[in-house]
Amino acid sequence: MTLYSFAKRMFRLQFRLMGWKVQGADNMPKEGPVILAINHVSMWDPVVAACSIPRQASFMAKEELFSIPILGTIFSKLGAFPVKRGQGDMNAIRQSLKILKGGGVLGLFPEGTRSKTGEIQKGMPGMVLLMEKSQASVVPVKVSGTRQMFTKDWGKITVVIGKPLSAQMLKVPEGVENRREWIAERIMQAMIELPEAK
Repeated sequence: MTLYSFAKRMFRLQFRLMGWKVQGADNMPKEGPVILAINHVSMWDPVVAACSIPRQASFMAKEELFSIPILGTIFSKLGAFPVKRGQGDMNAIRQSLKILKGGGVLGLFPEGTRSKTGEIQKGMPGMVLLMEKSQASVVPVKVSGTRQMFTKDWGKITVVIGKPLSAQMLKVPEGVENRREWIAERIMQAMIELPEAK
């Protein structure tokens, strides 16, 4: 058993005790390159999202985390890789494309940082660049309840997985000045429109 499989099994057990619910798991493609576009409200979001799908996912994580002794090594063994936030990080882009072109799953937080209000924010167009270069489908994912995890105020943790979106499905109207921003906005809107888990 790999470290990833072991960690996933342990976290899934813990999350079940915390009222964790997943809706739309059947929407996740069983094979081929996939970008998980996930809203971001808590540091626990990548863990919860990864536990909610049957396939292994690799996540970008801010490079500062990899400088922490032991923690950085664990992140790397779990398939995470560093990204320099606030700038075009070519190494992170190359690693992302390597994962996707190998038919893997890449977890992204297109808002770029955690939402302070909990509301879903504007998506970054870099997600669309990866989508176009790899021909990956994008699966919108909405996570809720993670902000209060492991606190006295924690409640139900829910994950809703939407239907995959392809570049062919997101036709850009004529006259749009920035096509990647337009596509990113459509993906974020699909995330916003996901129903609340029952």
